[in-house]
Amino acid sequence: MATLEGKFTNSADLHLAIVIARFNDLITNKLLSGCLDCLSRHGIDTSENSSQLDVVWVPGSFELPMISQALARKGKYDVVITLGAVIRGDTPHFDVVVAEASKGIATVSRETGVPMIFGVLTTDTMQQALERAGIKNNLGWSYALQALEMGSLLKTLN
Repeated sequence: MATLEGKFTNSADLHLAIVIARFNDLITNKLLSGCLDCLSRHGIDTSENSSQLDVVWVPGSFELPMISQALARKGKYDVVITLGAVIRGDTPHFDVVVAEASKGIATVSRETGVPMIFGVLTTDTMQQALERAGIKNNLGWSYALQALEMGSLLKTLN
């Protein structure tokens, strides 16, 4: 029986992109910070001149799938991390944005074969979003670990 799994230690040959929503940037900047910290501690060059990592800003979470698809089609990236924060309000807008972002990101992954890490917080309150972006736990760190694991696993399978 073969057991295959991704590793976090051999990241030097991975190329990643982070697509991040500017809307709710109080939250998304914290997620990005946690993500970059994790990647750096696992051997990814996160400097401004990095050839391993690109960060692309989009207006909001609704735009994440389109730009993720464009990046995945370039063939340059092993993994794309999507970061966003959608906080419930008084209208159904929350439901529309969350549904389209999640379906779109999943579709991009299936159609391109490039892992898409779904790092879009969907919370009822700003307080919940802040807790997930660093007050209690920065999920940006977890999204980066998922990216490293999936990138490594796919390289093993190929």
